[in-house]
Amino acid sequence: MKGQSIYAGKKRLVSRSDFLWELGGGLGGVALASMLHEAQGAQGASASGRAPGTHHPAKARAVIQIFCPGGLSHVDTWDYKPELTKRQGKPFDEEGKLQFFASKPGNCQGSFWPFHQHGQSGRWISDLFPKLAGCVDDIAFLNSMQTKSALHGPAMFMANSGFILPGFPSMGAWVTYGLGSESQNLPGFVVLPDVRGLPPGGVVNWGAGFLPARYQGTSFETDIEKPAVADLFPPKAYGHLRGETEAASREFLQTLNRTHAAERTGNTELEARIAACELAARMQLSVPEVTDMRGETEATKKLYQLDHEDIGPFGRQCLQARRLVERGVRFVQIYCGAENTGAKKVRPNWDSHEDLVRDHGYWGAILDNGAAALLADLKSRGLLENTLVICTSEFGRQPAAQGKGRDHNPGAFTAWMAGGGIQGGKAYGATDDLGFRSVEKPTWCYDIHATALHLLGLNHEKLSFYNNGIDRRLTDVHGHVLKDILVSA
Repeated sequence: MKGQSIYAGKKRLVSRSDFLWELGGGLGGVALASMLHEAQGAQGASASGRAPGTHHPAKARAVIQIFCPGGLSHVDTWDYKPELTKRQGKPFDEEGKLQFFASKPGNCQGSFWPFHQHGQSGRWISDLFPKLAGCVDDIAFLNSMQTKSALHGPAMFMANSGFILPGFPSMGAWVTYGLGSESQNLPGFVVLPDVRGLPPGGVVNWGAGFLPARYQGTSFETDIEKPAVADLFPPKAYGHLRGETEAASREFLQTLNRTHAAERTGNTELEARIAACELAARMQLSVPEVTDMRGETEATKKLYQLDHEDIGPFGRQCLQARRLVERGVRFVQIYCGAENTGAKKVRPNWDSHEDLVRDHGYWGAILDNGAAALLADLKSRGLLENTLVICTSEFGRQPAAQGKGRDHNPGAFTAWMAGGGIQGGKAYGATDDLGFRSVEKPTWCYDIHATALHLLGLNHEKLSFYNNGIDRRLTDVHGHVLKDILVSA
C-alpha cells in the first residue's frame, strides 16, 4: 500500500507502491517471479486455483453462458402457445384480480412471430430465430423456468448466484473455485460485457462473494476501439524501464510482494491482488494473441458477421468466447444487452415494455446470428462435445399485452443448454396453455447450476465453502441434476 516502506535496520529502502510505479507496472518482473515461485512448488493447490479434483468423470471441460438481460419473451421465441394465439384480443384476467410488475394485464397477445417445427426433433421455434432454428437438434430447451423476483437486479443475481441478494458467489466463481483454469496465462473465469455497458446489477453478477477474491470474473473489453483489459499495459512514458532495469528488479520485487503478504495473512483480497499482478504479467503476452482476430479465416469472420454494425459486436463476443475456451479458460460469460443507457433507437436490452416487435426484432437478429455461429463453430472444431453452452434470461414476459409490449413474468421463461453432455432436440418441462406459469417440472436456476456442475464432474451437494458458520454451496439447499436432458452414459 502506498506510504508503507521496507526497512533494513534504520535505512529506508523504497515504498512498495513507488517501486512498482517506477518499474512501469513491473509486470514482466512479476511474471518471471511468479513462474519461478511456481516452479519451486510454493504455490500449491489453492494458489493454482485447483481443487483436489472432480467428484466423478466429466462430460464438459468448459462453460460458455450467454445471458440476455432484460427479460426475453419466451412466448415469442422458444415456447409455442397456439392457445394464446386463439385467444388473441380476449381478456387475460377476466376477474380483474391480477397485478403484473408494472401494469394491469391487458388482453391476450399471441406471439408476434409465427412458430414452425424444425430439425429431426420437430422442436417449435419462432421465426425470430431462423439461424438457431437450424440448431435445435443440438439444444435442450428448459420451458418451465421460474424465478423469485420480478426486479431485474435481484433476478439477475439469482440467475447467476442462486440468491436474490448480492454478495453471493456467481456460478463462474464456483466453477473456477472447484476446477481452476486449464491455462496459466489467462483467468479461469472471463466475462465479456455488451459493448454498450454493464448489465443490471453491474459487476456483482460475476463476483466471488465470500469465496476468495481471486475467483471473481475478469471482464474483457470487446469494443475494438478499447484495450481488451483496462490498465494491463504500462503507459508509453515508462517504456524505457525495460530490459536490464526490469530484469534486475525481478528478485527484489518478488521479495517485496511476499514480505508484504506475509504480514497480512488471511487477507484474500491482498492475495488476489498479488495473484492478479502475476497473472496480468503473463496476460501481457496472452491477451493480445487471444483478442487478435486477424488470424481467423474470412469464412469465420463472415459466419460471425464481424463487420455488421449491429450484429458484429455480439458476434465478436461469441468468437472471443470460442477462442478463450480453446486456450483453457474454464468459464466464459457473454452479455447480450446492457443496463439502460438512454438509447432511443431501441431498448438497450430485452426489456420490451413499450414495443416488443421493435426491441426483440433488433436483439433477436443479434442473438440469432451470434449464438448460431458459436454453436456451429464449436461443433465444426470438435469443441461442442466438451463445451457446455447455456443461454438464459433473468425472467420471461407476460402473455397479456402491455400496449405494444409485455410486462415482466417471473413465473415462466425458457432457458436452453447445448453441448457438453446435453442431449439435443429435447424439451424439458412446460408452462400452462398461455405461457403464464410453469406447471410441468418447474425448474429453477438451482437445477441449471446443479446440472452444469455435474457435467463438469462436480457434485453440487459436495462443492461447498465454509462461511459464517454455514457450509455454503451454489445451489443452497436446492437443485436437481436434470438427467432427462443428459446424454446417456
